[in-house]
Amino acid sequence: MPIDVGKVVGARLPDLETSWDEAKVILYHLGVGAGDPPTSETELSYCYEPNLKVLPSFATIPPFEAIAYVSGLDGVDLNPMMLLHGEHEIELHRPLPAAATVQTISTVTGVFDKGKAALIVVESVSSDPAGPLFTNRASIFARGEGGFSGQSGQPSSSQARTGEAAPNRAADLVVEARTIPQQALLYRLSGDRNPLHADPAFAAFGGFDRPILHGLCSFGIVCKAVVDHALEGASASVASYRARFSGVVFPGETLVISMWREANFVHIEATTRERSLPVLTSAIVGLRV
Repeated sequence: MPIDVGKVVGARLPDLETSWDEAKVILYHLGVGAGDPPTSETELSYCYEPNLKVLPSFATIPPFEAIAYVSGLDGVDLNPMMLLHGEHEIELHRPLPAAATVQTISTVTGVFDKGKAALIVVESVSSDPAGPLFTNRASIFARGEGGFSGQSGQPSSSQARTGEAAPNRAADLVVEARTIPQQALLYRLSGDRNPLHADPAFAAFGGFDRPILHGLCSFGIVCKAVVDHALEGASASVASYRARFSGVVFPGETLVISMWREANFVHIEATTRERSLPVLTSAIVGLRV
């Protein structure tokens, strides 16, 4: 069934109330590779309650359930197996606390015809009693759902910005982040239990030799590398972070993360060491001024 753009654009997904505490933050941090080595002061700041800080990418966790409702919207008939996470952006209106309760309102802000696929953009605003705390913008590719004669241009100013290339010079920093074979099994406990990341038969049905790592897990691993190495651990200095998912990571592989520092931004590119293939491209972290 062709996508009914008139029904889908502006549609509101189910509202969510989400709470987290220190234990959920630590579980997320372990899921994106924190805690190695376990006696490091830096790693303990992610995994031990005294002086616990929160990675900005934790903001992707509270709205995830709402975004998953896209396939059930009136006006679409989507096969969840054909959905890919194309891009993601977070805005941190304030630094994230280690415990909070937020209300999340999610809305479809655009649907774009990419020929062989439809691109659906969902914006989720999460607020606590003091006001908006963070905003997520997820761009979802629905393979096989294009060709409905819809607008094909850039879906939003945020996606246009993800096209910014890294500076034309050698990277200022290049670091490696090792994943462990059970990384996806650990990360899924933070909320994304798609069997593509755990079940070999399901992964094979999706065209993969074995289960792949969640794109938002790679997103978090790269965020941690930027905070640790480019920002000297200052997680609260991150105001925004956006990236395009350009390839998959298999648990056990190592990410090679290149960073370019410019004024109030850090540009990032990430590849796999084992296959030399891109993972995150056109990525950029914006800093508080």
